[in-house]
This record gives sequence, C-alpha cells and structure tokens, in this order.
Amino acid sequence: QVQLVESGGGTVQAGGSLRLSCAASGSTSKTNCKGWFRQAPGKEREWVAAVRTGGTTYYADSVKGRFTISRDNALNTVYLQMNSLKPEDTAVYYCAAGLVSFYTSYVPRNSYDYPYWGQGTQVTVSS
Repeated sequence: QVQLVESGGGTVQAGGSLRLSCAASGSTSKTNCKGWFRQAPGKEREWVAAVRTGGTTYYADSVKGRFTISRDNALNTVYLQMNSLKPEDTAVYYCAAGLVSFYTSYVPRNSYDYPYWGQGTQVTVSS
C-alpha cells in the first residue's frame, strides 16, 4: 500500500501562486509515476499533471506554462507549483500514485493509472 498526504492548499487572489506538496509513504517502490488531479464542485475529476520517477513531466493544456510539477525522490515528495492562478483553478486537488507503462510516450492522464490517492487539499482562487 502507498499512503499519500497532500498539503499547501489555501485561498489566493487571481494571479497569485501556491505550492502543493504530496508526501508518499509505504510501498512507494511499487509506483513509477505520481500525478495531480482536481475536482471542482459539480464537475468531473480532471487530470492536471504527472511526473515519472525518472523525471519526465506531463501537463494538461489548461495548466501548461502556469503549473510546474516536480519531485524529490529522496523525500518521496511531489510538488505542484501553481502560478498565475485563475478562478477556474478553484478545486480540490488530489495527489495520486501508480505504476504506468514504461514508455514515456504514454501520458498517464487517466484515473485508472493511479490506484493510490490522497485525501485532497482545497485550492480557492478569488477574483
């Protein structure tokens, strides 16, 4: 089992920044990818970004150029730096971990890629 704990959410004005953290523990060696998803009220969960153990990163078009995903393998922690935040970024953000195809051409954007999930952290962007 892998346990994930997110932190760093909060309320920020439009144009501001936040950094989310996701600390992993347990059988982390069974995973090779971590991702961030978000879910706004009344909407389906949406993939945001992902990073492989080797460092390859992927981003949804809606956040490309504004968000940066990174990881510290020694600390088993993944970060999501969010800049130029918009009100439409308001959502509960979830960290997820999984074992995905080793081909880096595969973009791990699907919920089924990740069997392990954190409890979520609220991000609110005010206009």
